Amino acid sequence: MAVSVSAPISFLCYNQNGELSRRLGYRPSKKVGFSSGRRSVRFIGLGADKVGRFRVRVPVCRAVPPLLFKDLDADDFRHPLDKQNTLLLRAIPGLNEFGKALLGSMTEQIMLLENIGTSVLVSKNQLTDLHGLLVEAAEILNIEAPDLYVRQSPVPNAYTLAISGKKPFIVVHTSLIELLTRAELQAVLAHELGHLKCDHGVWLTFANILTLGAYTVPAFGQMIARTLEEQLLRWLRSAELTCDRAALLVAQDPKVVVSVLMKLAGGCPSIADQLNVDAFLEQARSYDKASSSPLGWYIRNAQTSQLSHPLPVLRAREIDEWSRSLEYRSLLKKANRISTVQKV
Repeated sequence: MAVSVSAPISFLCYNQNGELSRRLGYRPSKKVGFSSGRRSVRFIGLGADKVGRFRVRVPVCRAVPPLLFKDLDADDFRHPLDKQNTLLLRAIPGLNEFGKALLGSMTEQIMLLENIGTSVLVSKNQLTDLHGLLVEAAEILNIEAPDLYVRQSPVPNAYTLAISGKKPFIVVHTSLIELLTRAELQAVLAHELGHLKCDHGVWLTFANILTLGAYTVPAFGQMIARTLEEQLLRWLRSAELTCDRAALLVAQDPKVVVSVLMKLAGGCPSIADQLNVDAFLEQARSYDKASSSPLGWYIRNAQTSQLSHPLPVLRAREIDEWSRSLEYRSLLKKANRISTVQKV
């Protein structure tokens, strides 16, 4: 896509607090290209005698203030498979006790110090834009904002850890920040907040440590791991579907959430502006058709049974369908819009 810029102009935009603010923009003049989440523009600075080139991170800018779900309960958006598999997991005798033994004080301390020592803690004074995205997302979902860390990694990823007696925290990798637009990044943060809203955090931590720890214990541990692994992975996949819904409640645009899934499936910063959400959704529908035969159904189950996350195309199809459901529209009708406006 190409735009043109020259002289600076101001335009109105809702900021992270839902207040109307004035931002600096550029009046069309000469064509330049920009990629998803970043603009490459030709800028004539004050007093500059030649044109320079730079990249600007585009902030989240909404046409209207976001809807807030002040009385939102986790079951209002929890996926049916999440409800079903959570009940099945909780029904396993001794599971909670075994989990508490694995999540001991030493494990808690190791995980906490690992993130504090190797990541950057986001705050009002550190990576303030990212902090604003988190705070707004937490407000929309009616949940207290956890700590947020940014960690250097070439693998695009984000995860949530909830340790008993400690404040939960989210970790986002630098490569994911580079890959996504601001709206998409906020959708990822909302997805992680969904884990906390639905009390997934403790279960996620438990599932990861249980599977790893059980395999290191001879005989009895291996038997437990084999028994629980399938149920744990089934629960994890269904929990991800729930949290994609939390992402939609914050983004309030299904294409933003689908775009995240598309980029995680096959995106990189250099081609991000060429990716097409509608084409990806059509790809998801073609996957459903291809796997509808008995052989396709068998291959699909074999393909997904050992995964902790559903396939990206399936997640995209799920969130697209939910965005058009009566359940989602009902939630939007009950939500409240920020009404505070700052005079400019």
